Amino acid sequence: MSRLQSNRTELKPVASAIGLLLQHRLRLVEDLWGAVLYDECGQPLVDMLKRMRSTESEPEQAALASETVSRSIEEFDLDDAVRAARAFALYFQLINIVEQHYEQRDRQSTRRINRPLENADLADSAVGTNGTDGIHNSTSVPGANYLERSWQQEDTATERAAGTFDWLFPHMQQLNVPPRQIQQLLDRLEIRLVFTAHPTEIVRQTIRQKQRRISRILHQLDRIEAAYPMLGAAAAWETEAVQQLTEEIRLWWRTDELHQFKPSVLDEVENTLHYFREVLFDAVPQLSLRLRQSLQSAFPGLKPPRNFFCRFGSWVGSDRDGNPSVTPDVTWETACYQRNLVIEQYLRALKKLSDLLSLSLHWSDVLPELLDALEQDRLQMPSLYERLAIRYRQEPYRLKLAYIQRRLENTRERNAQLSRRDGAAGVPVQMDPRAYYPTGESFLAELRLIQRSLSETGLSCGDLDALVCQVEVYGFNLAELDMRQESTRHADTIEEIVSYLQLLDRPYKELLPAERAAWLTAELKTRRPLIPGELPFSDKAREAIETFRCLRRLQQEFGQQVCRTYIISMSHEASDILEVLLLAKEAGLYDPATGISSVQIVPLFETVDDLKKAPQVMSDLFDLTLYRACLAGGFAEPQPSENEVLQPAPTNLQEVMLGYSDSNKDSGFLSSNWEIHKAQKALQSAAQQYGVSLRIFHGRGGSVGRGGGPAYEAIVAQPNRTVGGRIKITEQGEVLASKYSLPDLALYHLETATTAVVQASLLGSGFDDIQPWNEIMEELAVRSRQHYRALIYENPDFLDFFLSVTPIQEIGQLQISSRPARRKSGKKDLSSLRAIPWVFSWTQMRVLLPAWYGVGTALQGFLRQESEENLKLLRYFYLKWPFFKVAMSKVEMTLAKVDLQVAEHYVRELAAPGDLERFERLFAQIAGEYHLTRDLILQITGYEHLLDGDPELQRSVQLRNASIVPLGFLQVSLLKRLRQYTQQAAAGAIHFRYSKEELLRGAMLTINGIAAGMRNTG
Repeated sequence: MSRLQSNRTELKPVASAIGLLLQHRLRLVEDLWGAVLYDECGQPLVDMLKRMRSTESEPEQAALASETVSRSIEEFDLDDAVRAARAFALYFQLINIVEQHYEQRDRQSTRRINRPLENADLADSAVGTNGTDGIHNSTSVPGANYLERSWQQEDTATERAAGTFDWLFPHMQQLNVPPRQIQQLLDRLEIRLVFTAHPTEIVRQTIRQKQRRISRILHQLDRIEAAYPMLGAAAAWETEAVQQLTEEIRLWWRTDELHQFKPSVLDEVENTLHYFREVLFDAVPQLSLRLRQSLQSAFPGLKPPRNFFCRFGSWVGSDRDGNPSVTPDVTWETACYQRNLVIEQYLRALKKLSDLLSLSLHWSDVLPELLDALEQDRLQMPSLYERLAIRYRQEPYRLKLAYIQRRLENTRERNAQLSRRDGAAGVPVQMDPRAYYPTGESFLAELRLIQRSLSETGLSCGDLDALVCQVEVYGFNLAELDMRQESTRHADTIEEIVSYLQLLDRPYKELLPAERAAWLTAELKTRRPLIPGELPFSDKAREAIETFRCLRRLQQEFGQQVCRTYIISMSHEASDILEVLLLAKEAGLYDPATGISSVQIVPLFETVDDLKKAPQVMSDLFDLTLYRACLAGGFAEPQPSENEVLQPAPTNLQEVMLGYSDSNKDSGFLSSNWEIHKAQKALQSAAQQYGVSLRIFHGRGGSVGRGGGPAYEAIVAQPNRTVGGRIKITEQGEVLASKYSLPDLALYHLETATTAVVQASLLGSGFDDIQPWNEIMEELAVRSRQHYRALIYENPDFLDFFLSVTPIQEIGQLQISSRPARRKSGKKDLSSLRAIPWVFSWTQMRVLLPAWYGVGTALQGFLRQESEENLKLLRYFYLKWPFFKVAMSKVEMTLAKVDLQVAEHYVRELAAPGDLERFERLFAQIAGEYHLTRDLILQITGYEHLLDGDPELQRSVQLRNASIVPLGFLQVSLLKRLRQYTQQAAAGAIHFRYSKEELLRGAMLTINGIAAGMRNTG
């Protein structure tokens, strides 16, 4: 029995074996957590934590217990408060590891139950080949949780398999989807997942490493119990594993959870790309293998898509929007870092291949082409031949791999020289091009030669096939860098250039939008340089110009694939895009004579007003001959490329990015989601009129308030005919850790995203096109937006309320990102505050307001018109309309995490005495909207309690909700002390035992712990 066992309400029982095992592991980890705290801190801390956890009692007792705990926390000295905060933060991190580990087990079990038997051994034998993670080929226990729900009311097994390839292709077969349509889609299938460094990853990489070690120990325990379920012989091994687990928890307790310094951009690059090294590099070949096997089973006559149907991008090191730390030099170093990482992975794979391909000429034939290549290698690398000729005289594959390895090592060395020298400034590195690989294509060609020789002599090598797949996907760049900058930076730069050269009779910014577009178009048609060689401009203007010059050098050295997307945040007019094209022209990225551009300009529409204007903005651009030529690959007919692997972007393809974060902050959850939904349909219609293909780039965050939620359901709910086999999505912050920390979870998320794209493209419903339904949604969105903005932007007390009762001031001091929390320093208003800390603050105080506020009022207004009939209609929407169901499900999940009792404590304790009355009135308005929204959501879903339709998610939320309460009380106590210290310091009379740094550290620890407990930040 744990020393910290509370009298909390029992969670609903879980019938599955996985669920039972999960509960068993949670009890084990909680016991070990308590034992470690007892050993490290003694009985007083254990007793204190037990009293604090009394808030987890039955609802009728919880209020009294919470009041008692709150009073006792106020009496804690700082040391006790810090230890309690650390203890709860550790607790939440541990249960997160356990849940994630058994979610992976559940996915493995579901896959084995539902897929064709003949595919099982082959697929499983190849999963989890990355030995560094140590979690693969685990023995499965039947069972599942229901984190992903199908749209149809199907039997349990089918529902669990929904979202996988083994479900998708038989399902399409049952629906008689024409194979020709499937093949056409597979031929153009394109999924892009873009990793970003948004400041929502609060956990240190040091802690992430400890999490992986604990997960490996849990895997070890699973294997012991599965191998010896009835034998006492397992006892000794199990005891040893439990001892290891205890030791890891003890080491964790003695490790600092907080970032010791503000991370640099290159630190963020290392932290983000670590997922490629640990998991994704080996997961990608398995994704292709799974798709091929499932397709072959259902449609043996169809060809699978090319291996690189799923690729990755990154903003880390290239996203400049609001981050002055991202410079051309930093972007250059990022590209070098990515190349080095992927080459290191290839070198490890080559060493393994050399061990495998020991074929002798005595016993195996080889293609003459391979022997010819070896002769060329001998002439080009004679010293290596002399060293290896005797050893590999009769082993041609090993000899060829030795040459390949040396060239790859030389490529790595040249890359290191580029990184060390001023490569961003164009300083060349001299090396014989025959001694290294200038591009990934040349490396791939040599691997394919070996692959072809094996194939034509009756052999195959799975490891070689996997490496070929990896090179096709990752090349020498690993992930394509997207550059991003705010539109005003380009306008300001053009303004300075025009003013310096005196090209206009009035300032550029005073021109009307149509006048700016006309002047830019005329300037784009001339070959005359606009920007002088010297740059007599401001630092910001020079940096903008140098960014495009850096982009040109990147493409020259690394190939166009390294970075060909330039995103313009806060896009408003067609001139925003033309300004970037003009700056690209000046850097040699656009040729006005041929109309060819090596950069793809992507407008990002973020506010509701901009989303509404987006179709017209794009139509204005499509009307321009020179812009259409950019999309088409130039004025002349594009010539087919000889490179069939690393293809340039498809011609006539326009990418448009839609921002979920700022549109939500601007108008609330329901309005934001509806406007994005409408914008996609309108953009698709505009593109079709001009014969342009459209790819929507979804700027989703981790939280619901920033577009987050299950990716499979979100993609399937996209408007009909807007996906078309192509999608691009951001993966941000804590989302990376939740999806890509473990191999099987990573594979599952990649598979469900791919399945959803195929499903949305071929099986889309027509409900999005029912005009009366659209009119009802428009009415709901308008009413929701009005109610949301009335509180956020029109209530004069709101800004003071937000700054006072949430930890927004302290969140800005977290050392978790190289980017400032505000777009513009010095301004304390909502317009300059970024969406991430906005959502983060509401999550900490357990209100999560951006994800639901206004929805209840909107629904109530519609139901008042015809109560019974309209309620039936909304229930029908929920059953049949994917968009509506996903929206309501997200609201329901968020409401389940809200705790108004804790939130009221923040208001009561953090408000200044003179503000309390007005703040309480405002909070009462928020509480009223919460109760209204919750009641109406339950009426629509037909459930008695929130998340009754998703018992596993319900259990997970319940497990955390009550345990976070004492941590919230701790945070309030420490925030009060910290703010009192600041006030006293301003008055010049400090009466505190502790320094501001010590108090701030305590507050930071509570922020860390609540973020872990909520499994969401921003």
